[in-house]
Amino acid sequence: MLSEQKQVVFVVDDDEDVRDSLQWLLESMDLNVESYASAQAFLDAYQPGQSGCILMDVRMPGLSGISAQKKLPEYQIDLPLIMISAHGNIDIAVTAMTQGAQTFIEKPFNDQTLLDHVQRALADDLARQQERRRKQGVEQHFTALTKREKQVFERVVQGLSNQEVADDLGINRKTVEGHRANMISKMEAGSLAELIQMAVTLGLVGEH
Repeated sequence: MLSEQKQVVFVVDDDEDVRDSLQWLLESMDLNVESYASAQAFLDAYQPGQSGCILMDVRMPGLSGISAQKKLPEYQIDLPLIMISAHGNIDIAVTAMTQGAQTFIEKPFNDQTLLDHVQRALADDLARQQERRRKQGVEQHFTALTKREKQVFERVVQGLSNQEVADDLGINRKTVEGHRANMISKMEAGSLAELIQMAVTLGLVGEH
């Protein structure tokens, strides 16, 4: 399984008819749905770490979709966002996309088009989850290295040979080979290329 928790489609729209129709459509595809009449209600109810995507109307009384979008990081919300825009709100929808929204759907929308966008957003959310877990794993492995193993790691990913690492650290080559073997085992790296990618993830080397 790619996901360790159920994904939820968060529907945020002040129009009750729209909320009800979206909930019915999404649940007919066996998707989990939570609907909110205002952006603030959604922000207050969201539990950090929840998985899924957001379907949010651009224009709502009180906190608009655009304003709520800017507040997402404050509430530790990092989910794909699909903006729902009425005809004539296209400029606003474009603004939403420049602020990071995945896409926008114009009302009245085609059911299949909306479902396609939602499925894409949910798949994107799974990919984000996987990347976060991968990064956390790399960071945990690196933290478990000894000080000397970290020194060897940093030099190996810079392209230094075992002898060059030994000369740089003032230790013998056999000792470097031992530290290198332990380091590779702890990092669970299958190749030098994988080790370099881990170093990029850790910010130890720049991406080329």
